[in-house]
Amino acid sequence: MASLKSVLTYSSRAIKTLKNHTHVIFIKRTFLLSRLPLFKHAQGRFINFGRQSSSTVTGAQKGEDSFLKWFLLLIPATTFGLGTWQVKRRQWKLELINDLRRLTTAEPIPLPIDPLELKHLEYRRVKVRGQYDHSQELYILPRSPVDPDKEAREAGRLTSSGETGANVITPFRCTDLGITILVNRGYVPRQKIRPETRMKGQVEHEVEVVGVVRLTEPRKPFVPNNDVDRNRWHFRDLDAMAQVTGAEPIFIDADFGSTIPGGPIGGQTRITLRNEHMQYIMTWYGLCAATSYMWYAKFIKKIKI
Repeated sequence: MASLKSVLTYSSRAIKTLKNHTHVIFIKRTFLLSRLPLFKHAQGRFINFGRQSSSTVTGAQKGEDSFLKWFLLLIPATTFGLGTWQVKRRQWKLELINDLRRLTTAEPIPLPIDPLELKHLEYRRVKVRGQYDHSQELYILPRSPVDPDKEAREAGRLTSSGETGANVITPFRCTDLGITILVNRGYVPRQKIRPETRMKGQVEHEVEVVGVVRLTEPRKPFVPNNDVDRNRWHFRDLDAMAQVTGAEPIFIDADFGSTIPGGPIGGQTRITLRNEHMQYIMTWYGLCAATSYMWYAKFIKKIKI
């Protein structure tokens, strides 16, 4: 009994001592933490080092969703604007094609010789009288024949068929104007490029030519340079052609009605106006419709996409 009593007494003292030490440790830890700058002014308030409160997270998430919602709305708005712009571009292109059709089918006017006036008359039908100088023919090649009837019907679309050849450019002495101009008489196949192979069409008498005014053209990418020495021309350089032939830098394409039997085929004016705006309209408006639905489903109906 004495030993049991002593054991209980010892245990009681040990527990009491442990409690006192734990209290001291807690006080010391509290004291040490209070010495740190971060905890100096806490004044016993609870400082949470864990996750943010649910209300804070929800507010931030709502802000991000609102920004994303209105930012993504720019996509259907932009595509709608581009589609509307293409509608206006298509209308402008159709008016331009109609203007060219009127110019190329209007009654011919006498050819003016004022260079400033000629700059505003491209594709305008004109008429001149005079004689060809067949000794100074120039050849623009390779060229394929243009169907004049299809060219007129399709309002600016190039339609060609048959073998390649050349367009024959001949100096033309205008009797009523007293100047020499350049006339694109039309297309000849490759085997008929040399003048001696088509002597029937090499008329010497005075003729009337109706055609459309053409201006000089720059060299397009991948088009070879003109070879003046070999008389191989690939694009219409009026200044160089005028220098070689001694003519004025005035150029007309003879129409189909000016074709001389046995000679080059007239009506070789190429008017290449691309009108693909309807495809662009469908593309942009289609994208607008698709992205509008996706935006509505995502942010209005809250459907997961």
